[in-house]
Amino acid sequence: MISAVRRRWVRLVRNPSALRFGMLLFLLAGFGLLLLVGPHPDPAALPRLADRLGSFAPVAAILGGALLLVALVPRTFITLAAGAIFGPLAGAGYALGAALLAAAIGFAVGRLLGREFVAERVRGRLARLDGWFTRQSMLGVMTVRLLPISGFGLVSYGYGTTGARLLPFLAGSVIASVPTAFGYAAIGAAVTSPGNVNWFAAAPASLGFIASAVLIARWWRAERTRAAGTTAPQ
Repeated sequence: MISAVRRRWVRLVRNPSALRFGMLLFLLAGFGLLLLVGPHPDPAALPRLADRLGSFAPVAAILGGALLLVALVPRTFITLAAGAIFGPLAGAGYALGAALLAAAIGFAVGRLLGREFVAERVRGRLARLDGWFTRQSMLGVMTVRLLPISGFGLVSYGYGTTGARLLPFLAGSVIASVPTAFGYAAIGAAVTSPGNVNWFAAAPASLGFIASAVLIARWWRAERTRAAGTTAPQ
């Protein structure tokens, strides 16, 4: 029994796709550990850093925000910081730019390290789930993004391991990020400059939440209708 288990592990370790998938898991575990024990930036120092960067500050905000998202830092913190540094509108724009770049990086890493391993092993219900991700449109991606199931970075990595298509994934990721981007950027700006914030800048957040609820309801009805048509007797 022990020798059989050992042989199975040896075959698994010698499988290149398994090694790559192990690297993906190791990478995610390392990011999670770093979040717990690593140093945390001082929010009060961020505006001074932006002043020193001058005209390069927007580029640094997008690139730095994307790297933090890839490292599993919550998007809420990044958007609040962007709003506090650049104001509600510019901060939301830079946060969305970081989200787009991070979604592309996470998807690419997940596809490179995890897709082959997952595709080789999906069976039964998992195969149907993988097929669902493959068929997903931008609306389906938006629905998953809006569900409070996990962080932004984890969803990007996870999508990469499925058969999902890149362009609908990126478009859905950015559109789903719009409501909270404007809302949290406005809150971040209010913390540093409470008298200078135009709260109409946060209007897209409320409209986005309403639109998100409508999209989720329509998608859910469409999925139930499709499932009923599939199972109906021929």
